[in-house]
Amino acid sequence: MKKINKPILILILIFSFILASCNFPGSGNQGSSELDSINTSVAQTVTADALAAEDSTQKTTPEPSQTETTPSSPTDSPTEEPTDAPTATEEPLPTDTPEPTNTPLPCNMAEFVEDVTVPDGKDFLMGDTFTKTWRLKNVGSCAWTSGYDIVFEGGDKMGAPDSVQLTSSTVDTGETVDVSVDLTAPDSPGKFRGNWKLRGPEGQKFGIENSSSGNFWVEIEIDDPGPVVQFDFHTQAPSATWVSGAGALSWDGADDDSDGFAKYKDGEKVEGGATPDKVLEMHPEWVNNGVITGRFPSYTVEDGDHFKAKIGFLTFSDGTCGAGDVEFQFNYKQGGTLYPLESWMETCDGSLTSVDIDLSSLSGESVKFVFAVQAHGSAAQDWAVWVAPRIEN
Repeated sequence: MKKINKPILILILIFSFILASCNFPGSGNQGSSELDSINTSVAQTVTADALAAEDSTQKTTPEPSQTETTPSSPTDSPTEEPTDAPTATEEPLPTDTPEPTNTPLPCNMAEFVEDVTVPDGKDFLMGDTFTKTWRLKNVGSCAWTSGYDIVFEGGDKMGAPDSVQLTSSTVDTGETVDVSVDLTAPDSPGKFRGNWKLRGPEGQKFGIENSSSGNFWVEIEIDDPGPVVQFDFHTQAPSATWVSGAGALSWDGADDDSDGFAKYKDGEKVEGGATPDKVLEMHPEWVNNGVITGRFPSYTVEDGDHFKAKIGFLTFSDGTCGAGDVEFQFNYKQGGTLYPLESWMETCDGSLTSVDIDLSSLSGESVKFVFAVQAHGSAAQDWAVWVAPRIEN
């Protein structure tokens, strides 16, 4: 018999022992089953706890609001910021648009077309008479007949009647008519306006639709003419009574009349070189201290009246003075008595003297004014003149 090698025998025994251990009844399956049971129990417990914890978290932890944001970890990749999604715009539902309706025209309605005469602001003199004409258009639904007129509505009447017939025929819708009224400018300066409207046959007034007040009007201006001449001694001179120391004189005597003379010297040269339009010469009697007077027709003095004139001498043709030296007097006569008002001593010195006498103290009195000129010494060259003598107010 062969001898078995010892190391080989040992390896065979170890291998046989291992095989025997694997074949013990329940040895392998039981261990595995218990481990599986333990693992299953643990898994179920963990799962149950997780579910309970999740449920508890859902009940107690509020959801974050829309304004809250969860910070991202450093490892999170960047994301685009959300943008508002466009919202759809609802188209409005179609609505029924009412069809326009025609508004009926009023029966009585007018429109101003133009001023045919006397445009607004036209200048007139005090007391001037004039005719104002308007052109009006019928824009109402009723025809204008002879029963229609225009009526004064207020303002400055200027002598107008209360009403004037609009037409003697028929003015249909769309037609025009000219209507006139006769007026007189007031007797004072300023701006004047009279307002007018139309009136229907039933007495109903109506205006023009293109005026905020409904009125149409006449508007004029009267400039201040300055003082008004109440009495013109130059014009009245031929009617005056002329007397000198020699007796009564005729108006417009000869320049060489030794008794003295009174006459016009309009346009002749006077002191200062002027040639005025209204020059009344009074030459005294050709004696030393000679005198001449002129008594004018009666005049009733009004409050505010003033006597005005320039006094002095005629000159030679070259403008040089003669030897004139006189006293001018302005007097008045009432009830047979002569009363002095003012006097001026004048010599020919190359300039006229302006005079202005307030006559208010005689207001309401009827008097006859008297001019007088008296020579100082010789009257040879006393060519005394009153330039534009007058009473103004």
